[in-house]
Amino acid sequence: MSRTSQSSAHFWQALSTQRLVLLIFFALLFALATRAPVDTDTWWHLRTGKLILETGTPPRTDTFSHTRYGQSWDYIGWLAQVAMTLSYRLLGEAGLALLTAALALLGMWLVWQVCEGDVFTRAFAVLIGATAAAIFWSARPQMFSFVFAALLLYLLHRFKREGKDQLWLIVPLSAIWVNTHPGYFIAFILLGGFIAGEILGKLLNALETPALTWRQIGKLIVIALLSYLMLVLNPSGATAWTYAFRTFGIGVLQNYIQEWASPDFHRRETWPFLALLLATFAMVGLSRRRHDLTDLLLFCGTAFMAFYAGRNISLFALVAVPILTRHVNAFREQHGLRLPKARPPKGAALILNWLLLALIVSGAVLKIWVELNPSAIRRAQAERLPLGVVAYLNQARPQGAMFNSYNWGGYLLFAAPDFPVFVDGRTDLYDDELLSEWLRAYTGVAWRDVFTRWSIALVVLERDSTLAAILRDAPEWRETYSDAIGAVFERRLTSAGQ
Repeated sequence: MSRTSQSSAHFWQALSTQRLVLLIFFALLFALATRAPVDTDTWWHLRTGKLILETGTPPRTDTFSHTRYGQSWDYIGWLAQVAMTLSYRLLGEAGLALLTAALALLGMWLVWQVCEGDVFTRAFAVLIGATAAAIFWSARPQMFSFVFAALLLYLLHRFKREGKDQLWLIVPLSAIWVNTHPGYFIAFILLGGFIAGEILGKLLNALETPALTWRQIGKLIVIALLSYLMLVLNPSGATAWTYAFRTFGIGVLQNYIQEWASPDFHRRETWPFLALLLATFAMVGLSRRRHDLTDLLLFCGTAFMAFYAGRNISLFALVAVPILTRHVNAFREQHGLRLPKARPPKGAALILNWLLLALIVSGAVLKIWVELNPSAIRRAQAERLPLGVVAYLNQARPQGAMFNSYNWGGYLLFAAPDFPVFVDGRTDLYDDELLSEWLRAYTGVAWRDVFTRWSIALVVLERDSTLAAILRDAPEWRETYSDAIGAVFERRLTSAGQ
C-alpha cells in the first residue's frame, strides 16, 4: 500500500468516539454563536472603522454628535473596528456574524485546552460556560477581549500546571489588546489575581501542587510590569494607562444601560450563569481536591465583576469552566466514575460515526444559512433597529438638532449619517452630566429644559416610550412618522416662522 493510501486509510479510521464528540460539540457551538447582528452599538464601530480606512488614522475628535462635536475623543479599539469594517465590506451583516462566531469559538477552544477530564466532562462544563457567556456575544470589539482573556488564562495555565514558559507572549498581547478594545485592563485584573493567589498560597502554605516558585512569581511580576508599559504603544499614548477607568464613574451606566447593570435573574438568559456558579460551588464542595487560592481569587473576583455588571459574565465563564472541570474530574476519580476506555471504532461503527458527523455538521451549516440569509437578517433587525425611522429621515430630510434614543444612537449615526446624534454608545465621550441630562429628558422629567438648551427640533424615540407619549400631547410638537417600534417628532414652526 502506498503512503497516500495509508494516510487516507488512517484519516478515515481516526474518527474515534472522543473525536466525534469534540467535532460535533464545536460545530454546534459555532452554530449557536452565529446570529444576525442586531446590537445597536455595532454600527458606530462600523462608522468609525469606515472613517479610519478613509483617513488612515483613528479619529481624535468627535464628528458624529452635535452635543460633543469637535471635542477630544480617543477611542482605543481601532484595530477591532477596522477588522469589523473589512468583514462587513466583504460579506455584509453575514461577515459580522461569522467574525463574531469565530471569535466566540476560538475563545471557548482555548478554554477547552485548559480543562481537565475526558471529552464528556469538558463538553459538559464548556457547554454551560458557553451558554452563560453567549448572553453578550455580539458584533462588537469586546469579542476580541473575550479571546485575549482566554489566551492569557491559557498561557498562565501552561506556565503553572504544565511547566511551559511562554509568558513573553503576554507582552505583545498587551500591545495588541490596547489597540483593539478598552477591555485590555482585564489582563491586569487576571494577572493581579493570579500573582496575589500564588503569593498568598506560598505564605499560607495553602497551594496545591504544582505551585509557582518565588522566582517564577517574580518573573510573572516583571512580565506584568512590562505589559503595563506596553500600553503606551497606541495612538493615544499614555492615556491608555487610565483610559479604562473613564466609564466607572458614570452612574447612568449602572442605572439605565442593561449590560452595565447587575444580572436580572428573572430573565432566563441569565440562568446559565447562575447554573455555572452553583455547579462550581457544588463540585468544589463535593470533591476532595485541595483548594487552590489562585483559583479562589480569580473565581471570586470575576464573580463579583459579573454580579456588578452583567457584561462581565463572559469573563467569569472563562475562569470558572476550567475550575469546574478540575473538581468534576477529581470527584469522578474519588468515586471510581470513570468511563471504560473506548475501543477504536471499526466497520459499521466507524461508518455510523462519519454519518453522524456529516448529519450534525450539515444541520449546523443549515442553521447558519437560515440565520444569515438576507431576509432573515432583515427580519431580525426590523425587530430591534429603527429601519423605518432611518428610511424616513433619509427621505424627508427634517431639519434641526436631534434628540434620540440612547439605544438607537449607534445605528442612527451609521445609517443616517447626515443627522448628528444627541448621544450614542460611546460612553467614553459622553460624561455623566450629559448622560444624566439625556435621561432626565428621556423619562419626561425635564425635557423642555433640555430641549431648549440644545435647541432640539427633531426627536427620534421608541414609539411606546414615556417621552413619545408626552410629545404626542404637546402642542408645539407633531408626530411625522411612526411604525411598530419607532416614532419621529418635529417641532412645529411658530407663527413667525421660527
